[in-house]
Amino acid sequence: MGAIVNGLSAFIVPMQDAFGWARGDITLINFSGIMGLAFGGMVMGRQADLRGARPVVLFGAIVLGLSYLAASFLTSLWQFYLLFFIAGFFGAGAIFPPILATVGSWFFVGAGLAIGIASAGQAMGQGGVPFVSSLLIKHYGISNAFGITGIFMLATLVPLALLLRRPPEVSAGQRLATAAQEETLIPTPVVVRRLSLAIILCCTCMAVPLMHLVPLIQDCGFSADEAGSVIFVMLLVAIAGRIAFGKLADIIGAIPAYMTATAWMTLLVIGFMFIDSLRYFYIYAVIYGFGYAGVMTGVLVSIRALTPTAKRAWAMGIVTMFGWFGHAIGGYQGGVTYDLTGNYTAAYSIAAIAGVLNLIVVSSLLRKTRRAQPRLAAS
Repeated sequence: MGAIVNGLSAFIVPMQDAFGWARGDITLINFSGIMGLAFGGMVMGRQADLRGARPVVLFGAIVLGLSYLAASFLTSLWQFYLLFFIAGFFGAGAIFPPILATVGSWFFVGAGLAIGIASAGQAMGQGGVPFVSSLLIKHYGISNAFGITGIFMLATLVPLALLLRRPPEVSAGQRLATAAQEETLIPTPVVVRRLSLAIILCCTCMAVPLMHLVPLIQDCGFSADEAGSVIFVMLLVAIAGRIAFGKLADIIGAIPAYMTATAWMTLLVIGFMFIDSLRYFYIYAVIYGFGYAGVMTGVLVSIRALTPTAKRAWAMGIVTMFGWFGHAIGGYQGGVTYDLTGNYTAAYSIAAIAGVLNLIVVSSLLRKTRRAQPRLAAS
């Protein structure tokens, strides 16, 4: 997931220096990959429902590894756009939705914590891939960095995919409890519409530091590996944040936990613009990373909590598709506004505004849910 969602962040400045491409054009590679992930998640998620998660995830792991190997031979922007769309559609799209759906089905009690633990792997990837890529670029160059990453993916993801197992059958008591709980849910289309709008806004916010924190730090005069290490630390902390907010969702509810994480992210995102010390970048990244991490966990747990079992995979595919749209929009607008203004002030300001709008949408869903549940339960 780190390779597709924000792995290109370490390549932005090196590609700009090597090829003379604008940052907006380079971030469009990331945009293409995430668009592929968005649409591929629905298609490949459906295939996982029909065939099981293991063969689909195995296929995705092979495609993703081969795509990074192929990227080491590319020299034109259009080639990167096409290849990363394929990598997102058939690669990451075949990995993310099937795995999260499988995890949610394995745990009847404590699903929030389970999803938080599983999604922590995404945080590790989003921190580890840019950091390792910056080191590989420094020592081996851009093309070799792509090639080495592709080989590593094939050597690790393929064996891991073979370990996936189908969830156990649900007991009669669990089926009755699930049916009773689902009677109190508001209509699924309402949930999907509200969460889709919310997630496109929150992911527009979070994508800006994910894609542009590394070049922002480099613009302050620090090296690529120093900048990459900051986001690596941020997303290491995010592992703990995803688990913590998953547990928080089990305690206070999915939507309140989601709102808490979003408010944390929104309040702090603009603060990156006022830092010029590597030490303070580290400190601030730790604080920001712990809270921001709970956003995706909150979304995933909210989908599970607010949709019936029979429609959950469909809802997961639709809502996360809009989340990837937000990631693509946020990353791309950061590059474009930088090209237009020469700095990241506008990009991070737009991110904060998107976060505020997301809070408004989610709070309306929370009010609607709280009004509907007593009425539906009484009926």
